[in-house]
Amino acid sequence: MALTINTNISSLVAQQNLAKATNALNQAIERMTTGYKINHAGDNAAGYSIARNWETQLGSLDVAADNAATGADMMSTLEDHYSLISTHLQRVRDLTEQAANGTYGEDSLNAIKAEITARLDEVDRIASNCEFNGRKMMLGTGAGAITDHIYLQVGLYSGDDSRIKLDKTLFSSAKVGDLFSNYSGDASLDSISDVADACAGSSTAAGMLDKIDLVINEISNRTTTLGAAQNRIDSAIESIAVQSENITSSLSTLRDADVAEESSKYIQAQILQQAASTLLATANQTPSIALNLL
Repeated sequence: MALTINTNISSLVAQQNLAKATNALNQAIERMTTGYKINHAGDNAAGYSIARNWETQLGSLDVAADNAATGADMMSTLEDHYSLISTHLQRVRDLTEQAANGTYGEDSLNAIKAEITARLDEVDRIASNCEFNGRKMMLGTGAGAITDHIYLQVGLYSGDDSRIKLDKTLFSSAKVGDLFSNYSGDASLDSISDVADACAGSSTAAGMLDKIDLVINEISNRTTTLGAAQNRIDSAIESIAVQSENITSSLSTLRDADVAEESSKYIQAQILQQAASTLLATANQTPSIALNLL
């Protein structure tokens, strides 16, 4: 190689290699401090895009899990209220069967009627106050009542596979007048007083037993439907957890830095940087050798 003053090829080569070593050193430092091997789109354009998409999916899955959990809480609240109503209706049936015995006088029947009325009042109170996040779940109609199907968004997409349908029949009125007039086959039983009079009447009590059974069966059917919906929600929660775990694992493989590998690259780049710096200093002195020829 010619000995020149204006162009120092050795210095240029050393500068280029020093820049490469410095860039590699900075990259290793960045990866170890962030914990990611993909920090910029330039690091891995395709991987960067995929990672962003997976991050979006993970965020959406967290929301879906919250939606499912909220739906489960809603169903649990509704089931507990139906359980209370069933307890009161069962007691009303027991009292009605007692009144149908024909061995009780007027005072005893009035006492039976008083308890029946109290139980039915409590059923109405439960139905009126059963709500979740401001949604009345046992009114059927009126302000705040749920009048249509409810869909729980428990997946990432807009199709039915990502939603769980809660049938509107779950939210039909559970008030005494509506239960007995709609499900007992007797339209005249449209108020608490009508039901209480019939259940405590010595001549009508026996006829009310089958009607009470129809109402109890209606509540039981709703509870069964609730149970099926809860099973689906529980399954959705488990499915979301599995999906989230798999995406998180894939994201880790794609994006997370291997600290051991980056540490090795850091040491290698550091050594190369030091070597390039030393040789650059030497190369910069090469033109001065020409002075010795003068």
